[in-house]
Amino acid sequence: MKLACQEGLIPGNSLPERLEKLAAWGYEGIEFWGGGIKERVAEIQSALKNSPVKASTICAGFRGCLLDADPAQRDLAMQDIRDLLYVAGDIGATGLIVVPVFGGPRIPNLSPLASPEQLEHELLLKLLEDLVKTAEKAGAHILLEPLNRYETHFLRRLEQATAICDALPHPNLKIMADFFHMSIEEADIPTAIRAAGQHIAHVHLADSNRLLPGQGHTDFRSGLAALREIGYAGYMALECGIAGDPAVELPKAAAHLKALLS
Repeated sequence: MKLACQEGLIPGNSLPERLEKLAAWGYEGIEFWGGGIKERVAEIQSALKNSPVKASTICAGFRGCLLDADPAQRDLAMQDIRDLLYVAGDIGATGLIVVPVFGGPRIPNLSPLASPEQLEHELLLKLLEDLVKTAEKAGAHILLEPLNRYETHFLRRLEQATAICDALPHPNLKIMADFFHMSIEEADIPTAIRAAGQHIAHVHLADSNRLLPGQGHTDFRSGLAALREIGYAGYMALECGIAGDPAVELPKAAAHLKALLS
């Protein structure tokens, strides 16, 4: 397993400077925000070429919403996701993290014909049928992210995201396991990870209080052991707040995580 960190958490005046610090602190990957990244491809490729740190993933950053009632908003999300998948391929990232919808349902309740959640499930599958073709061409993965109940009503547990993957089997459709969201939604994090198995292609790290691992009460040791059991060898990226000086806390977090993995 390889440690990564979101770009916005790293101090520095330039991407090469941030990459140099990450490498010195024991990180192997960097996760980029999707907003505005299309204009940065040449910059990112140049910086990564001279660094041992590689692109892990692109985190969202697309406009619109896949599960909006407005077709224009769905089309906007589809086009941005297509573009970002190609960017992910161009910079060598695992893929693009995709949240289908934030908040409550945007689709009308058509009960007894169908609930909003039933309609969302079918709509997402239909849209993903198109998007996985782009992902395959781009050489990147769509990474479905379950969130917690306070951020979405849809896809809150790993099993719900894996059900989407099972309904649309494709090698470029995977899920992401986020320890912060799992600490709220999963009854048992290691059990959820083992059940998701090979569907997991990326991991986000944040403690129960959304600070750095080790600063809350999440049992990372058992969760990381479960990842090792399923043969996970991909990136685990920090997505969290930092209480203190990042130049002090990020090296400490890497050392803490590596100790848990040893």
